[in-house]
Amino acid sequence: MNLFQLRAFDAVVREGSFTRAAERLCISQPAVTGHIKALEEHYQVRLLRRTARQVEPTELGRRLAAISHALFALADQAEDLLDSSQALVSGRLELAADSPHLVMPLLARMRERHPGVRINLRLGNTQETLTALNGERVDLAVISDISERPGLLLQPLGEARLCLLLPANHPWVGTREEVALHELRSEVLLQREPASLTRRTFERACLDLGLELRAELELNSREAVIEAVAAGLGVSIIYSLEVPRDSRVRALPLQGEGLVSRHFLACLERHAELRVVQAFFEVAADAH
Repeated sequence: MNLFQLRAFDAVVREGSFTRAAERLCISQPAVTGHIKALEEHYQVRLLRRTARQVEPTELGRRLAAISHALFALADQAEDLLDSSQALVSGRLELAADSPHLVMPLLARMRERHPGVRINLRLGNTQETLTALNGERVDLAVISDISERPGLLLQPLGEARLCLLLPANHPWVGTREEVALHELRSEVLLQREPASLTRRTFERACLDLGLELRAELELNSREAVIEAVAAGLGVSIIYSLEVPRDSRVRALPLQGEGLVSRHFLACLERHAELRVVQAFFEVAADAH
């Protein structure tokens, strides 16, 4: 078997894209396409299919990817072992995060301590971050409210509480210290997309109180929520760590149970021996 072809296939499955796979491997996109075409033609199989949004493995491709992920993870560990007597002056770290506010200070510390390490960061909601971690598209993830399970290594990073984000000229600003959930019935509520941890945590807390609050507008990013609130379209929910330094908006603590989320640095245990992963865990431990 041609390992260059298998490496190209593995990269496409991890990235869900021929273009990103080429960037990951530092080769051209036509080279990636050629490697996979040669692999499929040699064995007379179909390993990948294109969808409207990305490239996905076929059933045979998924089974092969499980093997290739493990194979190249071991290759990375072997290279890491051989380099272990040297300082960490180079390397590559694939990282996903569901909150830029948590991960950016860690990246700054990592770059300061190990400037030669190249870092590729993916930002998304919690579900997208978890999918990238489980699919071995990344080595590490900064993620919220993940549960312990076999094969997963977790390091606590702290916790954050949900707040109410309001326009700076809202009547509650300057007159209230906190807001109860039931008081939001009188407000125009803006919400994140259903996969957002912010929304799921908020809706779970409302459900526990038997409170039904319907969003008037759904927005698919934290930045869009902030701009909508600043424009006076309504109020929304945001974590305390994510409250922007923006004179157009203010935040008030929400009163109630179940409004706190815990944040973790996570990796699959089979990646924990990689020196670049260990280095990032050390940085996170020092920061915490």
